Amino acid sequence: MAKNGVSTNQSDLPIPAFDPPKKQKRNKYALACSLLASMASILLGYDIGVMSGAIIYIVKDINMTDVEREVVMGIINLISLIGSTIAGRTSDWIGRRYTIIIAGSIFFVGAILMGFAANYAFLMVGRFVAGIGVGFAMMIAPVYTAEVAPSSVRGFLTSFPEVFINVGILLGYVSNVVFSKLPQNLGWRFMLGVGCIPSTFIVVGALVMPESPRWLVMQGRLGDAKKVLDRTSDSPEESYLRLYDIKEAAGIPEHCNDDVVMVPKQHHGEGVWRELLCPTPTVRHILMCAFGIHLFQQASGIDSSCSDRVIFEKAGIKSDTDKLLATISVGFTKTIFILVATFFVDKYGRRPLFLTSLGGMALSLLGLATGLPLLIVRIEKMVWALTLCIASVLCFVAFFSSGMGRLFGFLCSEIFPLKARAQGVSIGVALNRVMSGVIGITFISLYKSITIGGAFFCMEGLLL
Repeated sequence: MAKNGVSTNQSDLPIPAFDPPKKQKRNKYALACSLLASMASILLGYDIGVMSGAIIYIVKDINMTDVEREVVMGIINLISLIGSTIAGRTSDWIGRRYTIIIAGSIFFVGAILMGFAANYAFLMVGRFVAGIGVGFAMMIAPVYTAEVAPSSVRGFLTSFPEVFINVGILLGYVSNVVFSKLPQNLGWRFMLGVGCIPSTFIVVGALVMPESPRWLVMQGRLGDAKKVLDRTSDSPEESYLRLYDIKEAAGIPEHCNDDVVMVPKQHHGEGVWRELLCPTPTVRHILMCAFGIHLFQQASGIDSSCSDRVIFEKAGIKSDTDKLLATISVGFTKTIFILVATFFVDKYGRRPLFLTSLGGMALSLLGLATGLPLLIVRIEKMVWALTLCIASVLCFVAFFSSGMGRLFGFLCSEIFPLKARAQGVSIGVALNRVMSGVIGITFISLYKSITIGGAFFCMEGLLL
């Protein structure tokens, strides 16, 4: 018995010794797939970042009223809701991978049109086309990532879309600084036109990605789905369990293992809107959570606080170069803290990060609402108020990135049931972009009506 016991133990020893490399190899493949898909989110980030600097030179080259400036800044968020709504059904029909290709291709055309814009109307056409591409990208990136990621690192991998949004913002800020040295009529055109470069990488990357295993099962292609699951799971056992769960959600019998099976019609995208518009109590609760997160994320004013030069102007930063450098610090802060949150989310959970984020954002908005009016009213330079304002902006984007901004994408992609996931996420993204567009279009008018301090007090009230 002792011999058998020793023999059994010795035979068991190599198993844990070889398990880590297998797990690491499979996670590397899932990591690569998630990275490629999440690159689509760069499109939104780049537009937010680059437009915040390009607008300085656009208004000097193309005469604009304050209202036209607000519209050109915020309209892409409203237009993107069209793209995100269409993308939900598109991804169910042609697949997640080809939807990513469509997103990159549309934004490529939009970037070229904006770069060659000769007047305000031409620029708005480019903004419209780019907005459609942004809507596609915002919807599909978290959905694909959530469906391809293994359960052990799903929280980590599904944070990549938000990470790439921040990377895109930082790239946009850097583009502002690099091309600001060009002549006025060329600089902003290069800033916007260079957006075709990341969209090209996205299209090329999507061509080598596998299709989402959940979409493959929904199409009845079980053999193809199993191949993808085997490569993106930590173990063969997990691959089997993931396939079982997806088949159960799709209404496919457990014993059915054919390469191609007949799938009920509604799993090709039909019938989902009825479930979302006339939801059961469970789905209604999911909709309230998902839409509430999207609504309050943008109602906090994150796009205005980190991209509008008015804040830095009111804080005493006058030169265009200094404003561009100040926004780089904002972009760098956002990127660092989104990476910090990415590594902590699976360890500490969603709720602690979310609550900490809300508290920190509220305090930061209080600092802005207090400091900015003092800088405007007082003629002499108040160093402490200037320091408070700049620190509040940096703290606001840091707390936002570590919680509220970090959670909305993957949380919404996780909580929707399989057959309603794509279109449910698309509605949430549409609401997110509507709120962002409303805040962006009305921000200048709002602070001119109730003062800059009053505007930030309103945003703080929404958080509380």
